[in-house]
Amino acid sequence: MRCLPAVTVAISAVAVLLPFSNAKAQTADTIRAQAVDTTGGPELSLDKAMSIAQKNNPDHLQIVEARRTAVARRRAAYGALLPRADAQLQGLYLAQGNTLLSGFAQGNGSNSEQSSYFIGLTYNVGTSTFLNPKIEQANVRAADADVTNSVSVTRSQIAQDYFTVLGDQAKAQLEDSLIANAQTALQLAKAKLAVGSGISLDVSKAEVNLGTQEVAAIRAKNQVAIDRLTLFQHMGMMEPQNSRLTTTYEVKAPTFTMDSVLALARADNPALEAARTRDESAKIGIKAARGSYLPTLQLSTGVGGYTNSFTNSNFLVNQAAGGVQGCLAQDSIRVGAGLSSQAGQCGTLNADGTLPASQAAAIRKSNNAFPFGFTKQPFQVTATLSLPIFDNFQRELKVEQSEAARNDALYAIRAQELKTTATVTSGYLTLQAQAQQVALQERTAIQARETLRLAEERYRVGLAPFLDVSDARSQFEQAESDRINAVYDFHKAFAALEAAVGRPLR
Repeated sequence: MRCLPAVTVAISAVAVLLPFSNAKAQTADTIRAQAVDTTGGPELSLDKAMSIAQKNNPDHLQIVEARRTAVARRRAAYGALLPRADAQLQGLYLAQGNTLLSGFAQGNGSNSEQSSYFIGLTYNVGTSTFLNPKIEQANVRAADADVTNSVSVTRSQIAQDYFTVLGDQAKAQLEDSLIANAQTALQLAKAKLAVGSGISLDVSKAEVNLGTQEVAAIRAKNQVAIDRLTLFQHMGMMEPQNSRLTTTYEVKAPTFTMDSVLALARADNPALEAARTRDESAKIGIKAARGSYLPTLQLSTGVGGYTNSFTNSNFLVNQAAGGVQGCLAQDSIRVGAGLSSQAGQCGTLNADGTLPASQAAAIRKSNNAFPFGFTKQPFQVTATLSLPIFDNFQRELKVEQSEAARNDALYAIRAQELKTTATVTSGYLTLQAQAQQVALQERTAIQARETLRLAEERYRVGLAPFLDVSDARSQFEQAESDRINAVYDFHKAFAALEAAVGRPLR
């Protein structure tokens, strides 16, 4: 619920402390103008500060980026349900000479160029193929809970910083108002000394009080600047000049019960949800580890082709001519042995022992296949069923590790449950205590304000020494400072309780 800022109440109250001179009485607006200058700058509400932090806080963004890895792992796990596709294109240059292959020398009478391609599909199926997507899905849910928890932590941090700055500003305004009060007291002490109704010691004391108050104001304003830097650092941005913090809340004792916030925390706390989700992942991980005792199936198929061309285009022509000549020589031997001739199967040669031009041209043309004139290889399908008999206890190791991980996840859940219960309970009790402190400090500040007013009035008419005024002002400053601390400590306690529960409560 929105209300007037607590600092305005303090300033209005201090205004009654200046009864010495009606002509120089200062209004609350005048006092406020003497405080930290935050006018004219951009407005910054608490919700806006939290929104900026969620977009810019480096620690939070690291948690968000970690979720991207979890999503990528889940996509890869689902991708394993599909076959893997590979494509390969290879080129080879082989110089003329002998190549040793399986202990036998194979000669190559000409430099050659070779190329090949292969496009294949491979599909591996095992127990983990179907369980890994469930594991990674649980990990993504855990990462989502981590992000939600990081949002809650970041919002709580910003709320703490935001209310710290508001409290600092309220104290700075209080110190400025007390400077005005001390200046008026000094003027009155000088006036009484001038007419003979005062003493110089009162003037000295008033001057000391004014100097002390000015030092306190400097310190208060410096603390505002430091804590504002911390706020914008956690927001992940540079501080704009003269930005104004505009959000205030009314101090009201919580209407919800401890049991209700504990129930909310046990149901919605993101850190607890992340621990539970990781337990689900660990539980499935045990099944996946035990699945390594089952066989795995691999299916593969593909299409391919190859080329082989000799850089010397006459090498194959001469080789073919030599083959014809050898065949004809063998045929002559057959004829000499009284067998029928089979010269028609050997081919023909020109009179000079060369191949006919058409045959030589055809052979040269077939030699020009490199690099893309592929000869297709036969289609093939391969199926492999494998079951490791003994893998040096690696499967046993995986099972033990997965069961240990599951136990760790259960311990983490228990630890987080205990932590959540303790944090929420202590946060609730602290909030209740802070609400009571605010009420007590409000009454104390009112009493100190009245005491100061009476001391100032008695000094003005000559019924009390200046020391009484100085003591009463110190008591009021302490009481009002304690009241401001109590107000903003209440708001900080509320923010801490919201962080412990994991969701806003107002």
